[in-house]
Amino acid sequence: MAPMTTSTPRRPSRLDPEIAARLKRSADGLLPAIAQQYDTKEVLMLGWMDDEALHRTLTTGRCTYWSRSRQEYWVKGDTSGHYQWVKSVALDCDADTLLVQVDQVGAACHTGARTCFDADVLLKDDGDSGPAATDQ
Repeated sequence: MAPMTTSTPRRPSRLDPEIAARLKRSADGLLPAIAQQYDTKEVLMLGWMDDEALHRTLTTGRCTYWSRSRQEYWVKGDTSGHYQWVKSVALDCDADTLLVQVDQVGAACHTGARTCFDADVLLKDDGDSGPAATDQ
């Protein structure tokens, strides 16, 4: 993972300077943004936001992300119709990750799945076996 920095982002932004001053961004000026269904607490996806994407998310009520591959902003649902309506936005205790609670309409994952985290489960506690084994 890239080192964290508090430096000014490379793209211009209208984000409130008091909020911007608190953010610890990656070297490329981004913060991971975890999207979570507000009522069920289901983790839907992870996207990336810079200061301007966060500003747009806070002011429009729709999730705006920065596409690292396309180097452009994208608003969840503009092309897919699978909107994320923002219910709350929180900054974690280290100021380096955002939690965006949303009302997800349709699939959150680009594959068409409800969540990006249900197809490749690496470990699941079925409740019968106790804690996972650890190396001793």
